[in-house]
Amino acid sequence: MTVTFDALLWRSPGKGGWHFVTVPADLAPPPQFGWGRTPVRAEVNGRSWNTSTWHEKSGRTLLPVPKHVRQTAVEGDVVSVRMTFTP
Repeated sequence: MTVTFDALLWRSPGKGGWHFVTVPADLAPPPQFGWGRTPVRAEVNGRSWNTSTWHEKSGRTLLPVPKHVRQTAVEGDVVSVRMTFTP
């Protein structure tokens, strides 16, 4: 299954905080592995990589976006996301 959406890029607080986008609940893949992880093929602003979404206990699903993918995108930017996963 492939989903596309636009999302706000945000950074977790603290030194060395990771950057994420929050996956809309209606588009989020179901958790498949420990710690609520689901492997996906993700693409942000045209750069793709293999990663996993993280499902929080709060119900949010997060997609981590590493620096080599973000390139010039910074916290607060809206990015285009495409994710492929097996339901």
